[in-house]
Amino acid sequence: MTDWSDDISMGDYGTATREFMGMRIDPLVFFPTALISLVVIVYSVLAPEQSAKTFSDIRVWATTTFDWFLMSSGNLLLLFCVVVALSPLGRIRLGGKGATPDYSRMSWFAMLFGAGMGIGLVFYGVSEPVTHFTHAMAGGAAAPLNGAAGDAAISRDLAMAATIFDWSLHPWAIFAVAGLAMAVFAYDYGMPLSMRSPFYPLFGKAVWGRTGDVIDVLSVFATIFGLASSLGIGAQQAMAGITYLYGIPSTPLAILALIGIMSFVTFLSVRGGIDRGIRILSEINMWMALGLLLFVMLTGSALTLLWDIGRNSWEYLIHLPALSNPVGRTDQGFYRDWSVFYWAWWISWAPFVGSFMARISLGRTVREFIGGAMIAPTVLGIIWLTIFGDASIAAIVSGKAPALSSASLETQLFVLLGALPWAQVTSFVSVVLILVFFVTGWDSGTLVIDMMTAGGRTDTPLRQKVIWLFAVGGIGVVLLLSGGLNSLQAGAIATGLPLALVLVLMCGGTLKGLLTLHRRG
Repeated sequence: MTDWSDDISMGDYGTATREFMGMRIDPLVFFPTALISLVVIVYSVLAPEQSAKTFSDIRVWATTTFDWFLMSSGNLLLLFCVVVALSPLGRIRLGGKGATPDYSRMSWFAMLFGAGMGIGLVFYGVSEPVTHFTHAMAGGAAAPLNGAAGDAAISRDLAMAATIFDWSLHPWAIFAVAGLAMAVFAYDYGMPLSMRSPFYPLFGKAVWGRTGDVIDVLSVFATIFGLASSLGIGAQQAMAGITYLYGIPSTPLAILALIGIMSFVTFLSVRGGIDRGIRILSEINMWMALGLLLFVMLTGSALTLLWDIGRNSWEYLIHLPALSNPVGRTDQGFYRDWSVFYWAWWISWAPFVGSFMARISLGRTVREFIGGAMIAPTVLGIIWLTIFGDASIAAIVSGKAPALSSASLETQLFVLLGALPWAQVTSFVSVVLILVFFVTGWDSGTLVIDMMTAGGRTDTPLRQKVIWLFAVGGIGVVLLLSGGLNSLQAGAIATGLPLALVLVLMCGGTLKGLLTLHRRG
């Protein structure tokens, strides 16, 4: 019986890239995504109120109709990662036995984390625990697992368990599935670093035709919306910090000016490439984040916060089955407004983060890849969320920061820092941290979108990357100014929903690819 790998052929796909106005593009992917992006921008500019309502309706429809599917998809992807990592397949080295990593573990991890969810953790590290805690104390509909209202200890434990759930194993497993799949087929089978490649064992040569085009167009569009959501969040929080520090009003014009300045910085980073751009900025960000983390811990109750890391990890694990349950939920406010939205957001990010993970992970074993992409960021995420989340809850309970519970999401980090020593210095560091995360995410996302619309090529000219840099920024700006975070989040959900099915099917192709490599020894 002939094995699928005995007849690998790319057909005409190797010549699918065309020269167009000095650019190297795959026209069947480049033009549809560029056109759809333009339509979204024009619609949002010409009819801001109607477009905001449209996106809001999309979000409500998707989270109420397909909540079970999105949660189940996340569970399946996590299970896939665990089984593969613990099996003999985990010993397979990406690129073959003689392949060696291009980056040190520290640089590799810093880039993984920076391109993943660094900017989101800075935004939600205070606001999500505070929101869950205050709702649970009030007996609100968003109380995680219908937490016992009035019991501060129970509400605090539930708030932290729910927050950690949203940012830990499941989202990183989603990224790891996409990254591992593309890395295996790019480095071990010589296929393009593209979302379509892992489907070759399932669909054969059809992946080089319309089937693959649909997968790649969906992946690019999901990446654009997922990234635009992150940029919108980062811009709002950075502007809130600037307002806090310098009193500059957070107006649409001010936000637009801030994004304009950061687009120029991102352009310089894109021009520098991975080694002279993303890698350096990611390492800077990692040390800045560590410094801010240590400051909050040491100026608070350090021993209590260190103890809380273990306590929160335990609470997360014991509540994990209930939190990941896709059916029969009674905590609909928390479930749909937070977890289901997050799952769609993470899934929309999967092509972007996965492609970037794959691109920097040559020479890693499958087990090391999954551990680095899933376990290590989870541990760091728990530490970050515990330090900032518990410090915030303690500040509310003790009365040191009474305004924290009522402040807007984007300002809550600065309200917390305002209750600690050296508030002006730490708030300035936080703004810089957010802006560097802003640049690294925008830069790495631009590189990935450019690669996916060029048939997997990485040797495209700078002008081509700049097109996608401004396309992502343009969508982020118009949606943020016309409909706020609701429109950005709705866009991520709308594209994440069909992509969830793509990722589940991708597991089958990846498993076939790994089993073939294992048989070959």
